[in-house]
This record gives sequence, C-alpha cells and structure tokens, in this order.
Amino acid sequence: MIKYRLQCSEGHQFDEWFKSMSSYDERKDAGDLVCPECGDGKVSKALMAPSVGSTVGKPWQGNAPACSSASDGCASAGCPMANAG
Repeated sequence: MIKYRLQCSEGHQFDEWFKSMSSYDERKDAGDLVCPECGDGKVSKALMAPSVGSTVGKPWQGNAPACSSASDGCASAGCPMANAG
C-alpha cells in the first residue's frame, strides 16, 4: 500500500491510499478520483516530503567516535570503525 497526498484544481488537498504506484494511474485514467470536499475530478498528486527518521538516540548514525584501539587497527567487532569503507 502507498499513500499519496492529492490535490484538486480548486486547491483542496487530501490523502488517498492505493494498492500500488500503478494503481493511482489506473484510477486517475478511469476518472475514479474525486475531491471529497468539492467533487472536482481534476485531481493530481501534490508535492510531498518524504518521511525521514531522526538520528536522536541512535549512536551508530552521524559522526562515528574515534577508534580507541589504534594498535589492532579496528579489527575488533565492537569497534565503530570496523568494516568501515
């Protein structure tokens, strides 16, 4: 399932769920998409920002700490720099 933010030619925005990306095109081509507020059939996808998770509380994201074990060259599995690159 995928959710799109849609907008009618009058500027009303609403969300609609679709089985797949191609399902939107099929329903649009069939004229099955109408604005729930005004009944306008001229509906298109509105600009949406992707949902991006926060890095708060996730120590493995962002800047990695410096390796504390320079002698083994980050060979230990617990080192944040192991297998980097």
